[in-house]
Amino acid sequence: MPRAIITLTTDFGEKDHFAGAVKGAIYNEIDDIRIVDISHSVSPFHITEAAYIIQNAYKSFPAGTIHIVGIDSELNPENKHIAVLLDGHYFICANNGIISMLTSEIKPEKIVEINIHDRIDTNFPVLDVFVKVACHIARGGTLEVIGKSILDLSHDQGGIKQLTGIKPVINPEGSQMIGNVIYIDNYGNVVSNITKSLFDKIGKGRKYSVRARTAKFETIYTHYSDAINFDTPKSKREEDGKKLAIWNSSGYLELAIYKSNPSTVGSASTLFGLEYRDTITVNFN
Repeated sequence: MPRAIITLTTDFGEKDHFAGAVKGAIYNEIDDIRIVDISHSVSPFHITEAAYIIQNAYKSFPAGTIHIVGIDSELNPENKHIAVLLDGHYFICANNGIISMLTSEIKPEKIVEINIHDRIDTNFPVLDVFVKVACHIARGGTLEVIGKSILDLSHDQGGIKQLTGIKPVINPEGSQMIGNVIYIDNYGNVVSNITKSLFDKIGKGRKYSVRARTAKFETIYTHYSDAINFDTPKSKREEDGKKLAIWNSSGYLELAIYKSNPSTVGSASTLFGLEYRDTITVNFN
């Protein structure tokens, strides 16, 4: 039987002891296990950023992988803890909207509200509660043992809390789509919540223009290098610093600067003046 895999996605950073302590606690429970860091550099308490990262990372792992998501995880009456079986993977997190980006596309197979807190004295739930749940699952345990089943997924009935702004707004005529910036990557590229599948469904092959503040694009590329005319002599090409729109590897509309470096030539975020939640508009002709 292959060793279980537990992944970690947190906003702990690399300076403090938190990430290392969580790994130590897992090994203290099960020494024969694999731990994979997805990211510990999520912006503090940034739910949408964490959701985007885990949504696009989990698919690369084998079914049965257990994903601990440690963002805004302090337990309170409005921030319960949940464990979710979805698409063959387990997710352990706070019910703060992180999981809603996944459940908006794929129906969960099972969700429980974790209820083992009365057996654990903690002010560090990722270390004490999430690790216990993850290791229970890794040993073959069921979700029903560590939580109460959630049947109604609507948040007002105690179900999944929904993130706001994760879906673009489309006008009644279908001629305009208004999305928002949901993520800015390490290169300063700006990722919107407009997916290629929705764009194709609404656009139906029509001409379009993409606007974000003063930037305008009339072509969306598939690869970054598609924006470069390699038939032009290198000395005359518009290359480093070229502005472009692209469908990124996750299928989201991204605004980028070719070979950008935020610390030197600048990035899409700085050069276009775009930040989290800013609007990106697509007009269809």
